[in-house]
Amino acid sequence: APSGPARQQAGAGSGTVTAPMPGVVLAVEVAPGSRVTRGQTMLVLEAMKMKNELKAERAGVVAQVLVAAGDHVRHGDLLVEFEG
Repeated sequence: APSGPARQQAGAGSGTVTAPMPGVVLAVEVAPGSRVTRGQTMLVLEAMKMKNELKAERAGVVAQVLVAAGDHVRHGDLLVEFEG
């Protein structure tokens, strides 16, 4: 079982970030080419009236952001991809 709260484990080491639950994207805080550090907030997702910060599992460079604020996402939808 992964350690820590599930919302802290965004795309565990896979080079991608997927939606941990259905919800609405409230904010996108990275863009293609952004360099992120482990633990940095990349997206804010609202689910069941709660705001969930999706954080980078590892340091890297964002290759693409596949969602925008206001988008509805389903569990498992691809949100962000990293280079490499």
